[in-house]
Amino acid sequence: MWILGLNAYHGDASACLVRDGVLVAAAEEERFRRVKHWAGFPSEAVRACLAGEGIGIEQVDYAALNRDPSANLFRKALFTLTRRPSLALVRDRLRNRLRIADVRSRIGEHFGPGFRGEVVNVEHHRAHLASAFFVSPFERAAVASVDGFGDFVSTMVGRGEGRMIGVHDRVFFPHSLGLFYLAVTQHLGFPKYGDEYKVMGLAAYGEPEFLDKMRRIVRLEGGGRFRLDLDFFIHHKGGVSMTWEEGPPEMGPVYSDALARLLGPPRGKDEPIDDRHRNVAASAQAMYEEAFFHVLNRLHDRTKEKNLALAGGCAMNSVANGKIYGRTPFERIYVQAAAGDAGGAIGAAFHVWHDVLGKPRSFVMNRADLGPQYANGTIGTVIEKRQGELAAAGCRIEEIGDEAVLLARAAAAISAGKVVGWFQGRMEWGPRALGHRSIVCDPRRSDMKDILNLKIKRRESFRPFAPSILREAVPEYFEADDDVPFMLQVYKIRPEKRPLIPAVTHVDGTGRLQTVTDEANGRYYRLIREFGRRTGIPLVLNTSFNENEPVVNRPEEALDCFLRTKMDVLVLGDTWVDE
Repeated sequence: MWILGLNAYHGDASACLVRDGVLVAAAEEERFRRVKHWAGFPSEAVRACLAGEGIGIEQVDYAALNRDPSANLFRKALFTLTRRPSLALVRDRLRNRLRIADVRSRIGEHFGPGFRGEVVNVEHHRAHLASAFFVSPFERAAVASVDGFGDFVSTMVGRGEGRMIGVHDRVFFPHSLGLFYLAVTQHLGFPKYGDEYKVMGLAAYGEPEFLDKMRRIVRLEGGGRFRLDLDFFIHHKGGVSMTWEEGPPEMGPVYSDALARLLGPPRGKDEPIDDRHRNVAASAQAMYEEAFFHVLNRLHDRTKEKNLALAGGCAMNSVANGKIYGRTPFERIYVQAAAGDAGGAIGAAFHVWHDVLGKPRSFVMNRADLGPQYANGTIGTVIEKRQGELAAAGCRIEEIGDEAVLLARAAAAISAGKVVGWFQGRMEWGPRALGHRSIVCDPRRSDMKDILNLKIKRRESFRPFAPSILREAVPEYFEADDDVPFMLQVYKIRPEKRPLIPAVTHVDGTGRLQTVTDEANGRYYRLIREFGRRTGIPLVLNTSFNENEPVVNRPEEALDCFLRTKMDVLVLGDTWVDE
């Protein structure tokens, strides 16, 4: 039984394949199109998933999409009658609905007439809940999806047990914590789709002096609910331009002039960041956490579950995720690698397997290497084609077939302060590089952030770099002892360890943790272990293998990034390249 999961006509378009209840392939369209957060129909991701499993579209039994235009029709009609949104807003929603309803035609357009399976539409937040719970290690758990909007809902909570998920409550359009955070992100001069993580990083440098004003924007209500004061927004009136079709997603400003009067003038995109901007960011993060934990604590009161499975775009707020144990009674949490909209493809597919087909659970996602892979022979062919270019750049190329020798060389380079591109195995699923498409550096160097930003990343100086640490060493270095395989929780680094690893210690003493195991991470685990053997530090700095673009997918893209930046070493499978 083959189920094709899809996130289409929205940011972070993606596809996955589930075979007999096991996730065997997953990829985001941006990695193939080379456009961040690419929106549209994920044809190349579908193609890669099918090719990776050696099947054709005619073998797919179900195509599951994480959108259902028929969901919440009464609420939509009521909103239209009472709020009278602009014709432009209504027209945009109808156009998107028609695209979603035409998925079968788009499959045929890209893959021919062979698809005879059934198309299943899954309500957006139900897909999010499924993406978190059905691949979690929990037999039962509280489940929560917190997002911008999808199918007229921004937040959905409930309880999962076995192959069933029961929904307890929803928060409907136009009220949304994701929309609130987006508004502040835009106000702070970060206009691109997905820029919210910049505000999260900036928040650590400020003080929440605007928190009382934020509480005027987001108002907490009984039952774990919340409302936005709509005077500060324009999204409900239809004044927001959105582009979700075959290219980069774009969204116009969602906040009104009232928000600018409340928080001060919006920051220009190239305007220097000052203390007010830092304090607005800190206040927005504090307000989000206040509302987030308001939702989660009521969910715990209702379910009495000790486990929490979390999804939705807001589940990418790793700072808040790292505070769940301290600010709620939950004892264990699970956030899968692509918690945002890309992950809805997985949720839609597993909804079909468990809810539609009634099949039992048998899969846990504890690793993210689900994308394309390139054998040493393929890498060798790429290198051969680029020999002239590499020679002109003064590069030395060496094939190292002995893994122990390769790891020793790489660990020695890292410990000597070199910037190493690490390209191994299957591409990761989700926004984080987790040791398969990573740039790896020495966490002990206080100047490594500056070196990376100068040589490669060219990004804002306030953004932190993350540690990848051997799982068994976590309690020695962090004030936590948790499995965090997908780098989606931030925890405090122990004070005595912070001076030892300044490159991965944020200004507030935290690190965005990735726990690494031999079972899930293989060669990357052994690289970190070798680095630890040499230095006494069982962790490395890990950042994504890219330069203001999507994370590299193919060896050609890794070579391009290596050659146009000042990276010192590139390790492609067993091939060593340096200058």
